[in-house]
Amino acid sequence: MLRANLVRWSCVANLSGIELDPASDTPLYKQLAESIRGLVENGTVEAGERLPATRELAGQLGLNRTTISSAYAMLEESGLLEGHVGRGSFIARKFQAANTEKMDWDALLPPLGPLPHTAHGVEISFASSRPPEDAFPLAQFRRLSKGVIDGPDAAEILQLGSPHGYLPLRRFLLAQAADSGIARSGDDLIVTNGCQQALDLLAWLLVSDKQAVAVEDPVYHGLLRVFTRARAKIIPVPVDSAGIDVDLLREVVEEHRPRVLVVTPSFQNPTGVTLSLERRKAIVEIAQRRGIVLVENDIYSDLRYRGKALPTLKELDASGQTILLRSYSKVSFPGLRVGWVIAPRPVVARLAEIKQISDLHSDQLSQAILLRFAQSGELDRHLDRTRRAGLERLNAVTDACERFLPPGTKFTRPDGGMNLWIELPAPLTAARLLGSAQARGVDFLPGPYFSGGRAHERGLRISFGGLSPAQIKRGIQILGEAAAAELSASNNPADFEMAAALV
Repeated sequence: MLRANLVRWSCVANLSGIELDPASDTPLYKQLAESIRGLVENGTVEAGERLPATRELAGQLGLNRTTISSAYAMLEESGLLEGHVGRGSFIARKFQAANTEKMDWDALLPPLGPLPHTAHGVEISFASSRPPEDAFPLAQFRRLSKGVIDGPDAAEILQLGSPHGYLPLRRFLLAQAADSGIARSGDDLIVTNGCQQALDLLAWLLVSDKQAVAVEDPVYHGLLRVFTRARAKIIPVPVDSAGIDVDLLREVVEEHRPRVLVVTPSFQNPTGVTLSLERRKAIVEIAQRRGIVLVENDIYSDLRYRGKALPTLKELDASGQTILLRSYSKVSFPGLRVGWVIAPRPVVARLAEIKQISDLHSDQLSQAILLRFAQSGELDRHLDRTRRAGLERLNAVTDACERFLPPGTKFTRPDGGMNLWIELPAPLTAARLLGSAQARGVDFLPGPYFSGGRAHERGLRISFGGLSPAQIKRGIQILGEAAAAELSASNNPADFEMAAALV
């Protein structure tokens, strides 16, 4: 029996049945992982068999080793593979093919579209829009956390709470919003698990099957997934260098009569562009005149590194009907997941009902700690440091784009936030560049992830907020080298203009 086991564990799996589609929007490493899983599930590859070494399989399939490594890592995370140092990667024994009929989960579950996935083993990742970990004020956080835990309200904080959120934090945030002219007498506030849950709750509340929802295009992929799950009819409105195109928005409103309009006015994700004051006023007027629910996603406005701050849409809306979303995730500790919604009281009351069904309430300890962080003045000091460092990162990414990207490339020039949008010169596509970039140790998210309408095949998002200026410079340089190599290898050479900024 022992000898039989040794023979099986030394047997190299036959992966000749692998099928990959280079033209697919699904990354090659993910296609490879799913193809191997299929071979295991249909019994072609058996439990205990060893997969070929990454170099060997890369040679067989004509792929780079990074793609193979990413696929193996994905399978190991799911439990299908077991890695053994010095011996290789083996199919886990618990995945022995069964003779019983299996549930067809793909047929049973509704599709939600591709989920962004960061490749494994990359040195520099522009794929995630988040702050840098080394900038977290951990000493202050530990001190303030201890103060909350040692305080007289600790037992109450650790009890079940209100679906509206931790009352002292709600009062603090509402007072801030009222002092700045954002919150009005008829408004209330609910705390959510970040801005993502706020969008999800609003989708459940405001959208029924096939109702039209107007969104920016390109737009944050998480927003697309939320309203897709709510079975909304997504109506994309193009974004240019000054934000959502108001003239096209008017046409969309006349034709589709959307129930909801979702806008990120400041440092929009993924483009980084900011709506001008004139366009902000126009959007508010359109929403009021047509009875559209205006949802303002305002999670980046505190990250302005240069220029003058602009009023929020809710501040401009004299009717008070705009729904405002904000969050601590981009300006402090993303892992604490504290966001909030300011809206008319009837809206907040219904959101609280839905939230109670979903998760009862958001974690009160995180809310209490962030309240201390804000009230102590540490948040303001942290924001000052973040803005100074953010300006260095912003200058680094725009300078590097000018210097290293090939002629014909266009890119936005934000005044803040964490993201920048690049449009590649023809015939290069973002999907084609991604494989070449990952092989060189750099990752990003290509345009199709942010598509509500157009494919954005030549577009890609660069999220620079979590990287050092040196990493940003090196990463863009590598992207430029990869792009130049791909263009040079193209069968359709062309004369391109010099790199231009989408200002």
